[in-house]
Amino acid sequence: MQHRKGTDHLTRAGLNLIQQALSIYDADLQLAVCNRPFQTMFELPERLVTQGAHFEDTIRYLAEHGEYGEIGDIEDFIRTRVEQARAFAPHYMERRRANGRTISVEGCPLPEGGWVTVYTDITAIKRQEKLLRARSEELSDQVLGYAEEVAETNRALEATIAQLEEAKAELTEMEARIRLTTEMTPAHIARVDRDGVYTYTNRRLSSLLPGRQSDIVGLSFEQALGEDTAARLRPYLQRALQGEASVLEFTESESGRRIRTAFTPDKLAPGDVASGVYLLSTDLTEEAQARAALAQTHKRELAAQLTSGLAHDFANLLTIILGLQGRLERLSLPDGAQELTMATRAAARRGGDLLNKIARISGPRETSEAPTVLADFLDALAPLARATLPADLALTIENRVNHTALMLDVGLLQDSLLNLVLNARDAIGTNRPGKIAIHMSSVQETWLDIAVSDSGPGFSETALAHALDPFFTSKGDAGSGLGLTMVYDAVKLAGGHVRLENLATGGAMVSLRLPLRPTEAEARPRLVLLVEDTPDIRAAIRADLTDLGHQVLEAASAEEALALADVPGIDWVLSDIRLGPTDGVALLARIASKQPTLRLALMTSLPISDPLRREGAARWPVLAKPVSAKALDSLLKQEFA
Repeated sequence: MQHRKGTDHLTRAGLNLIQQALSIYDADLQLAVCNRPFQTMFELPERLVTQGAHFEDTIRYLAEHGEYGEIGDIEDFIRTRVEQARAFAPHYMERRRANGRTISVEGCPLPEGGWVTVYTDITAIKRQEKLLRARSEELSDQVLGYAEEVAETNRALEATIAQLEEAKAELTEMEARIRLTTEMTPAHIARVDRDGVYTYTNRRLSSLLPGRQSDIVGLSFEQALGEDTAARLRPYLQRALQGEASVLEFTESESGRRIRTAFTPDKLAPGDVASGVYLLSTDLTEEAQARAALAQTHKRELAAQLTSGLAHDFANLLTIILGLQGRLERLSLPDGAQELTMATRAAARRGGDLLNKIARISGPRETSEAPTVLADFLDALAPLARATLPADLALTIENRVNHTALMLDVGLLQDSLLNLVLNARDAIGTNRPGKIAIHMSSVQETWLDIAVSDSGPGFSETALAHALDPFFTSKGDAGSGLGLTMVYDAVKLAGGHVRLENLATGGAMVSLRLPLRPTEAEARPRLVLLVEDTPDIRAAIRADLTDLGHQVLEAASAEEALALADVPGIDWVLSDIRLGPTDGVALLARIASKQPTLRLALMTSLPISDPLRREGAARWPVLAKPVSAKALDSLLKQEFA
């Protein structure tokens, strides 16, 4: 705002130095710019030289104060002038005013609509012309005097022009600095006029809201932002046009980003009607995620304070109950009493389990995010989840995230997804066929969405409203009501949120939205079976592999390699081609037939034209000896390609 006020001040100061009167009206026939000579020439009041003043009001004022002489029907005269202005055409005319002065009027339309008009007092020039025509023989001295007057006027005009050029250069430089500053600002800065049309932008909208245009000058609020976002911001824009500054923080529906927009009226002075609104929009997504995580931490700390004392006393009571039950069971009890004591003991132990769950929810917990390869994470999750499901329940896992690795708390996320899979299994019911799906995707490079859906009956209205509340359960005595609460707690600690919904096709879906934080894929240590019959070479390659962080099993012959290939956990087999009686190509062929999931590679000093090397290269990677650590690293990273 300070830059804009400074620019306006310099512009007006420069225009005021011009001897001619100047006015610029926009396409809506409202005053955009005028200089002081325009006001003084026509003796206009302040309201008619303020930005936004209507052309019709100015014509009415001039007509009523005799500027155009005697006028029959003033309203018809005003209407005619307004219609001429709406169909504005370039023109030059000279008009004698009611006060006897003569002015020239030169008008020119502007490309964006509207026009600029320059008014010049030519009374002195007209006087010279009249004298020249009437008394040419007596005018030599007068002509000389007027010539000197004109020369002096020209010199003053040249000085004025020089000042204007200097002011113009300064304004141009200032505008360039302002433009550069706004373009570098990590926020969207824009201005809209009273009709909601953008008149300025720093072209950062697309970085704030992906999918939007960058250059939005001339577009309406709805065209630039989209109908939904514009509808949310419109009330604040209208309040700003009435002179009330405000700030709105909202979540943009398409991208899921948290945005803060400040609305500042564009007013020249207190009490003026705003001619437009400046908007400053910043991305608060990461800040909002951090705030959500911090708020959840505070809630957990408060819950821990409230429950710790009660839990301690309750645990003591359960200990006493269990001790008394143990003593009762050792006594000679009547028939049926033994069953009662066993039921009491089971209830007390269940109370202890409940205390442990409460402690896990409310007790201290810190997220431990680390670079996680999504494929490895899902490969490890799949067997754990399928182990809990009956044979007629199908589980599908789909990953549509374009990033190989993300920063994730693997333990918390794995526990949460297993919890949701178990809930989906219970919702479908036992001995009934069904489907459970885990779908992973990214949203506008801002969020990681993980949806767990099932083909069960869906959530009841009560469950949709209260399923995330502690101790709410739809399983009766079989549930503790803390499963979804623990999932909610884990997601909130990461700065995300949880959504429950019923699917239109039937079934329910729980969506976890976590901050999307891509990272470089860090290869986990691999277990490599190294087959080489030369001890020195084997030792050198083993050293390179261990230096790269991998584990190595060594085999000095093909027979030894076949025996070790069945060891669980082997990822790669790297074999020399020449191994004595059995060559490396035949060895890998036998291993591949027994262990088709193993990744295989060869190494050799044989030339490329050798038939055995060519046979091996047709099926597996072949490293040329001497094998470098860089070649080994590149080979073992092929799994991430």
